Order: sequence, then structure tokens, then C-alpha cells
Amino acid sequence: MGTEKVTARRITAEETSGLDLQDSIFVLAGMDGVSPDCYARAFLTKPGRNFEGGSFTVRTVFGDEIHIFPDNAEEGGVWIADKAGEKIEVLQSAGVLLNLALFVPGGSKESLESLYSAARDAFGAGIVQRWSEEVVEVPDAKVDLYEEPARGRKNTNGQNRDRRALDIYPTRVRFLEPSEGWKFVVEPHKEIIDETPTI
Repeated sequence: MGTEKVTARRITAEETSGLDLQDSIFVLAGMDGVSPDCYARAFLTKPGRNFEGGSFTVRTVFGDEIHIFPDNAEEGGVWIADKAGEKIEVLQSAGVLLNLALFVPGGSKESLESLYSAARDAFGAGIVQRWSEEVVEVPDAKVDLYEEPARGRKNTNGQNRDRRALDIYPTRVRFLEPSEGWKFVVEPHKEIIDETPTI
């Protein structure tokens, strides 16, 4: 796992409160096997203005959640890229971890092996690794997937529904996430019948 030099400056808790979820920041990595002065790219877990008490929770690109007090001189603080700042050492990720849900018609062992060998041919035999494997039968049935506001008003007759995906396999629902503030509603699939009068 390599590092890179980045020019950044430390920001205060007040400046951190003005950050949003998309703003890239740097925090001490705190990972085993790396220098204690190494930083990692991170993002706030919720908008800065929503935190209270001076403590912020960030998630690094390596998936670790860290609680920090930016104004605490004994901690590494929060840093943002700034050409007028100073050089800090930042960890580079060694690669990308993909969680894949693959649908294999027939599901035979030979077809799975051909998938793995194709991936190894594309990226290299030592690169592609099988960490965990779960075989799930996909039922020959489909459902309709909707989104509704998580705290919807009663007696709205589903007027706030937003159809996200039609006739989706139930197994796939496990790998989808609803939009923020919305929840999924799964119903048996109903064919849409066009009753428009024709001449």
C-alpha cells in the first residue's frame, strides 16, 4: 500500500460544520502497519451542521468509522486540500473491492468457473480473489419494487410512490438500497394492462 504527498491544511470544528457528505477530507489513518503520521481520505457520515458537541464521525475510504474532535490539539484533526497548506502523507488504496451479485443461468459449477477464469484473464491470476461465495436460488417469480417516503402521511393512497424497478427478481432486492429518506415496498408483480380506448 503506497502513499502520496498531498498539500493540505487543518481546519477548525466550525469549518468542519460547513462540510457536506461529498466533501473530501483527510484524517489520521490509524491502521496497523502504517506510520502513525499517515492520513487517509475520508468523508463525513452526515452533513457537518447535523453533528453536536464538537465530535464528528467520518468514514475513511478503507471503510473505517472514526470519531474526531477537530479542535483537539492532541488529535490529528481534519484536513482539506489547500495549495497554501503543508505536505502530509496520504495512504493510497491498493485496489477496489467489489461486492458482486452475479446471476448465472442454470447455476452450474462449470459456468461459475468460466466466470472466474474470464475475470482472472482480464485482471491477472493473482489479482482476482474469491473471498466469500453464496449460492442463492432465484425463484421464477417477479415482484414490483416501489419507493415511499419513510415517514409518509396516512391515507395518501400511495400517491407519493415512485416506481423504481418493474418486475424485478425478489433476490435482487437484497442488493439494492433505497434513496435517503425513502423505504422500499415490495409487492407481487402485476402486469400493466393498457386500457386506453382504441379506434
